[in-house]
Amino acid sequence: MLLPLTLIVVITTVDILSPPQIHLGPLLVVAPAITASFAGTRLTALVSLLALAALTVIGVMRDGLGTSNHETQLAALVVVSATVVAFTALRDRHARELVQVRSVATAAQQVLLRPLPPRIGSLRIASVYLPAEAEAQVGGDLYAAARTASGTRLLVGDVRGKGLTSLGEASLLLGAFRAAAHLQASLPELAAYLDGSVSWDLAAALEPSPLDDPQDAPPQEADLLLGVDQQPTESFITAVLLDIPDKGDRIQVINCGHPPPLLLHRGEVLSLDAGCPAPPLGLGNLLESAYYAEEFPFTAEDRLLIYTDGVIEARDATRAFYPLTERLRAWTADRPMPLLEHLRHDLLAHAGGRLGDDAAMVAVERVPEDGSAGTR
Repeated sequence: MLLPLTLIVVITTVDILSPPQIHLGPLLVVAPAITASFAGTRLTALVSLLALAALTVIGVMRDGLGTSNHETQLAALVVVSATVVAFTALRDRHARELVQVRSVATAAQQVLLRPLPPRIGSLRIASVYLPAEAEAQVGGDLYAAARTASGTRLLVGDVRGKGLTSLGEASLLLGAFRAAAHLQASLPELAAYLDGSVSWDLAAALEPSPLDDPQDAPPQEADLLLGVDQQPTESFITAVLLDIPDKGDRIQVINCGHPPPLLLHRGEVLSLDAGCPAPPLGLGNLLESAYYAEEFPFTAEDRLLIYTDGVIEARDATRAFYPLTERLRAWTADRPMPLLEHLRHDLLAHAGGRLGDDAAMVAVERVPEDGSAGTR
């Protein structure tokens, strides 16, 4: 606020003291223009009025208010000041709308992608979500955890595509998982249920409305309604399902077209590659047999990292992918939250601060039965 006022005083003083052929009054428009860059509508309007008052003082002290030159300067200053104030009001309105949109997005994130608890059953868990767009709050990457009678089930997935469509499909899958994760007797049954939920929703999206008359539709839309050359949807969700019992040192994993989880075991990073991979959820009709849950070791000394392809597909300035496995070897002994903090900072540094795709990571470790931190 001090700079615009100083400019008004300086310009007014110099103009009054200048020779008759020099007119600096038009420069007073700089004051409201500068004010608009950091202040709101009211303060900008106030500075505009002060600039008009200063120009009036210049007219009284010099040639008088009735000269055509001074009247022209006043009119120009009024028009420019009014325009600046109007644009400031428009900017403030858009800023308020953006704040509302962000608050809605934050609320949607809290409802859709609930933070995982730091402790669930016999597990310590940490999660992180990194949106590709700075203004985005939530996208197509997802994760969730649910308790069962004997352990914990985890879901990490990635919806194909971006935008509101992927958000809706992510919401569908998360809702189905939270509703059924503790009801389905086995992990293959849960995977089949989730695939059926996604497939049903995608199929319903292709069905024409009974109110749609093909005779009234344009040719291309009529073909779609009649089923002529209608192609199946290309939407699907890659996902990995894990069943981690409270007791024992084995876990069950079903990988549906998702990057394999990584096991941090005694300083080594092991990839839990699926011997019988399943197609992504929504494409279960391509599966020749029933879902099969594979078992892998997971002891109290181990950490487990589940992630989406936005992590391993992040590129640096040379277009090189992020070397997740190599970087993990430096932090194999870290707890879940410090591990993800290291990965988050390192991933963003590798990508130059901006990712090309949403990225999600979940780190898990089993708490020893005596509640200690283990030998590490």
